[in-house]
Amino acid sequence: MAPVVYYTAATLDGFLADEHHDLGWLLRLTPDPERMPPAFDFAAFFAGVGAMVMGANTFRWVHRHEDLAAHPERWTDTYGAVPTFVFTHGELPDVVGADVRIARESVAADLPAIREAAGERDIWLLGGGELVGQFDDAGALDELRVSIAPVTLGAGKPLLPRRLERRLSLTGVHTDGTFAYLAYDVLPAASAPVP
Repeated sequence: MAPVVYYTAATLDGFLADEHHDLGWLLRLTPDPERMPPAFDFAAFFAGVGAMVMGANTFRWVHRHEDLAAHPERWTDTYGAVPTFVFTHGELPDVVGADVRIARESVAADLPAIREAAGERDIWLLGGGELVGQFDDAGALDELRVSIAPVTLGAGKPLLPRRLERRLSLTGVHTDGTFAYLAYDVLPAASAPVP
């Protein structure tokens, strides 16, 4: 079965975005590509991705930031034809030429279609944190790969608003001199060690 990987960046104080769902803080930082650990190299990671999943706020931010209404090619230039599932209860703007699929049910209900689209390749959870938490609630979160940025926001949208105690197994720690990179396997809730 395709692994579900939460590959993202967060601030030192644990936020993905500010309180207005803005990710601009991340765009002002530049990791050192020469010192990037292989598990966090975007091109290498994305080459193994068969499907992407994101929440509506993440999708709307990307749509605005990339001006996809006027430049839909920016989506395909970055993500190609990888199917993207966006969880929402509302309407979303179109991206001409992109394989964007609306997911309106629960994670558990939509997961079979996501797995089918991914085939044997990774499922990339882009965010937000609450959606990733719902994947964990459904027992479908396998890995965390988090780039920790040298930024604090003081408030915002949390990395993962769930308690995952004694269920994270550290598989990698790296730095490029600016970012800290942490990789974890997520153990199923039933197999978490008993204190």
